[in-house]
Amino acid sequence: MLTIKQNLKEVMTGGNPDRFVKQYEPFTMIMNTPITRLKPPIGGEIVNEWGITVRWPEGQLGAFPVHDEEHKLVKDITKWREVVKAPDIIKPDEAWKPAQEAVAAIDKNEKYATVFVAPGIFEHLHYFMGMEDALMNFYEEPEYMKEIIDFLVDWEIKLADEFIKHLKPDALFHHDDWGSQLNSFISPATFEEFLLPAYKKIYGHYKANGVELIVHHSDSYAANLVPFMIEMGIDIWQGVMSTNDTPELIKQYGGQITFMGDVDSGVIDFPGWTEEIVQKEIERACRNCGKLYFIPGASQGLAISSFPGVYEATDAAIDRMTEEMF
Repeated sequence: MLTIKQNLKEVMTGGNPDRFVKQYEPFTMIMNTPITRLKPPIGGEIVNEWGITVRWPEGQLGAFPVHDEEHKLVKDITKWREVVKAPDIIKPDEAWKPAQEAVAAIDKNEKYATVFVAPGIFEHLHYFMGMEDALMNFYEEPEYMKEIIDFLVDWEIKLADEFIKHLKPDALFHHDDWGSQLNSFISPATFEEFLLPAYKKIYGHYKANGVELIVHHSDSYAANLVPFMIEMGIDIWQGVMSTNDTPELIKQYGGQITFMGDVDSGVIDFPGWTEEIVQKEIERACRNCGKLYFIPGASQGLAISSFPGVYEATDAAIDRMTEEMF
């Protein structure tokens, strides 16, 4: 029987896996670092490290920044330097000890020690100024958008240096949602101009410093951006929604990138979920996508579910498909 890491590598390289990879099983997320990002509790709000107010309303599945006139950080992008101040990420060595102990406890034969970064470059832009302003500014103020993106890239590389120095991670799990369920938020041409160069620098820096795997989360439609994902060095696109036609993406790009998901969280992870619904969706995904270049699982951006029991039921459904298909 292959180890968890060996099995993942067989899937990613078109080899001979002996089972399906179960969602996030290869990745141990190191979340207890002194620079892992803040988020509000359910029903609460925080002002994060950048001065952005973020709320998580009761009954909602996640947190989101507040962008009314009172709370919007960047009201005029031409003056962004006056209001956007990077948080300090240099922490004393002793602050890293809990995370270092967590890394030391990982069996590296089985799992990847994985650092977590969120939000990403695009998400930072709309966190600063709101989605509407961010999208308009790509067209109306492109030079200022490039300035702020360069600023964020420099900050992310400093963030990477701290992770690498203190933890020597094997993998990076990086969030940046690039679309809705139906399309990308920006055109491929705009993405290529603004975001591709940024991520080539960030992901290239991680890989040049010993990070083996780049896993990028975007639970969205982003099939039109896959060539750019490959160019920027993403190994696994996590969060692939079924609207992307995952089997066709595997045919086109298998061997260059691995696709993780094809089960929309909203379809299986809701108050009235049942094991039968979960099994049906996992079976559809596994049979349609096959054994190679594909990791079945929900599109959720961590090894969790919004409603108790769904994540575990999904793992069990994947085990059943392994019994049937391997």
